[in-house]
Amino acid sequence: MGITPTSRGLLRSARLALGTGALLLLSLSGAITQAATEELDAIVAVVNDDVVVRSELDKEIRLVIPQMQQRGTPLPPEAQLRKQVLDRLILKHLQQQRAKELGIRVDDATLNEAMSNIANRNGLTLPELQVTLEAGGIDFDDFREDTRSQILTSRLQSQEVVKKIQVTDQEVDRFLAKESSRLVEREQVRLQHILIALPENPSPAQIKAAESKAKRLVTQLRAGADFASVAVRESDGRNALEGGDLGWFEMGAVPSLVSDLAFTLAEGEISDPLRSPSGFHIIKLREIKAAAPKSVTQTHARHILVRTNEIVSDEDAKRRLSQLRTRIQGGDDFETLARAHSDDTGSALKGGDLGWLNPGDTVPEFEETMNDLAPDQVSLPFKSPFGWHIVQVLERRDQDTSSDIMRIKAREALQRRKAEEATEEWLRQLRDEAYVEIRLGNDY
Repeated sequence: MGITPTSRGLLRSARLALGTGALLLLSLSGAITQAATEELDAIVAVVNDDVVVRSELDKEIRLVIPQMQQRGTPLPPEAQLRKQVLDRLILKHLQQQRAKELGIRVDDATLNEAMSNIANRNGLTLPELQVTLEAGGIDFDDFREDTRSQILTSRLQSQEVVKKIQVTDQEVDRFLAKESSRLVEREQVRLQHILIALPENPSPAQIKAAESKAKRLVTQLRAGADFASVAVRESDGRNALEGGDLGWFEMGAVPSLVSDLAFTLAEGEISDPLRSPSGFHIIKLREIKAAAPKSVTQTHARHILVRTNEIVSDEDAKRRLSQLRTRIQGGDDFETLARAHSDDTGSALKGGDLGWLNPGDTVPEFEETMNDLAPDQVSLPFKSPFGWHIVQVLERRDQDTSSDIMRIKAREALQRRKAEEATEEWLRQLRDEAYVEIRLGNDY
């Protein structure tokens, strides 16, 4: 990646003057090593019954710095960076503790698959990924364990928060009635965020100080200060080390606090400070994506599925489907054969009919084979994660699905909005209910 690795030398070998006696050399060397090791493993935070040690904090910083450099995010002063990374580590420990209570874990097989997927998405093999990471100053084992932690956190948040979120048809109707006309102009927005946090029951003085700081930062930002640099240095938000970048949001998924701003701010504009129970927020609308036409090509298809198991091998399934295909080409009725032979019970009752399919409705292996067929053509047997298939395309059409897609996206957006807000509240409660003691001293 071409990123200069950060300094890893927390321990330096002591050079002693020539002529010192061997016994004195060993004694001094041992004392220095012991003192350095104690400093390296000093406790920097207590999190319930767990601790964060300095070596863990330094390791996390070594992961964060190359990532910030790759994004072009300026590094804050060292003390501020340590504060931000320690805050992130404290939340990480709290979530790991909760996951352990619930019996949630990530085994090596799952982690290995995730690492392979990361490598594949970047067009690399696993050994190439390791070389690339370490060339950028990121230790491969550290990256691997950080990936495990991210998977664990995702599973925990899904179980504790996301799966409990429900969106009713009435909520979708209300959302579309209010927002559908505005969604035509803006489909997605990319937001940046700075949070000046408040404690759970802030005093008037704390509120005034936080508001004054937020107003001062807004003045700096509107005068041309780099938002990412200010966020890294000043924000108490979870995305501070990413320069406050919250990523892209479907319009309906924008957090409620800033949903109106997402429609009214111009690209690049900075909001006034917004008050919420967690503190004062500053929002920048970084980019806008306009809505695109919603006409798609739909395919009407039917199929016959043969699943494999201890009795039916891949070769057995493939042979059976080849025989059925030959019978269909010889004039036998597809519907009758699907009812008699397909293991997809849902479609078998309808003669294998899958109805009209939009792009993305089926797994990639199925969609790719189906898209290569002309109407009335029957495919050769092929394999998907569900088993072996033959598929026939009946017809195709270009369909304006704007209303259907808008309704689907509205539901997904509301789900994400609720999940984002519920996750923030859950993390805040997790932190508020925990015993946390910071031991960074004047560096924090």
